[in-house]
Amino acid sequence: MGDKVLKIGIAGYGIVGKRRHDVIKQNPAMHVAAVCDRKFNGQGKLDDGVSYYDNYKVLLENEALDALIICMTNDIAPEVTMAGLNSGLHVFCEKPPGRTVQDIKNVIKVEANHPNLKLMYGFNHRHHYSVKDALAVINSGEMGGLVNLRGVYGKSKVVTFNQDTWRTKKEIAGGGVLLDQGIHMVDLMRLFAGEFTQVYSFVSNSYWGYDVEDNAYALMKTDNGVVGMLHSSATEWRHRFSLDINLEKGSINLGGILSSTKSYGAETMTQVWANPDEDNGDPREQMTRYNNDPSWSLEIAAFADAIRSGNPVLDGGSTDALKTMELVYKIYEFDNEWNDKHKLG
Repeated sequence: MGDKVLKIGIAGYGIVGKRRHDVIKQNPAMHVAAVCDRKFNGQGKLDDGVSYYDNYKVLLENEALDALIICMTNDIAPEVTMAGLNSGLHVFCEKPPGRTVQDIKNVIKVEANHPNLKLMYGFNHRHHYSVKDALAVINSGEMGGLVNLRGVYGKSKVVTFNQDTWRTKKEIAGGGVLLDQGIHMVDLMRLFAGEFTQVYSFVSNSYWGYDVEDNAYALMKTDNGVVGMLHSSATEWRHRFSLDINLEKGSINLGGILSSTKSYGAETMTQVWANPDEDNGDPREQMTRYNNDPSWSLEIAAFADAIRSGNPVLDGGSTDALKTMELVYKIYEFDNEWNDKHKLG
């Protein structure tokens, strides 16, 4: 599409939709032409001239767009994604791609009918500088092969925003803290280690008592022997992000993740060089601290670049979304007691 400024529609104009709008305002390759949300009364214009609608179908019927960004609840996001593709639009959809693995499979079937359109999902953690730097070290081979990973992604409670009560309703959300937040850690562990084929887990809602999980514990292994340990929790009492990546010649420790709330602490990458014969368990280490979060801007820029250049989506494409959802559901399904009581549908 060359240097054309892309006309964007945003379906779902709550906290996340407005943040996406703010990011797009900083990108000269894109312009938000219209938004929709059920909170609007009919249709009209916002103060900045952007058109608004109360229904995504009306938006699609009335606006000549290039791309659609979807920030809607998990139950309807796949439907709107398919509608966008069938309307000839490139689509960016927030994670998760739906409530179930079948949701993303249904989307992929529609995507296959539109090979010239780009579909990308919002796994913005891949675009954090700490993650990019860690991946570069691993891919360089300078620290040897991967041995294991140990990740914790914790929140103080199940509900992220008090008004978003849909997050505690299985029929709308599909899952709890694992599907909502832990999916980022699942995606990163796949990014670093590849595909986990053996999965053992415990899943529970023993504290908050909603029909979605407040804790998920997983022990996973790839075919080449890399072990991953994951804890996704809504009982950490403070927000927490920690990922230890152990390699043959040292380790990389990612601590904190910058976010809009600043509640996860400083974002850091600590690189450790092991020398077991000399360091007596106290090896040389170096910490890098990151002072800003470019991930949302870099992610949207990557989406725009894929559209304008025609190049494939490199991070967050439908294949990644499918494999990450499949791993999330392997964690759910190994715990037969949880699965029997809480399986969707």
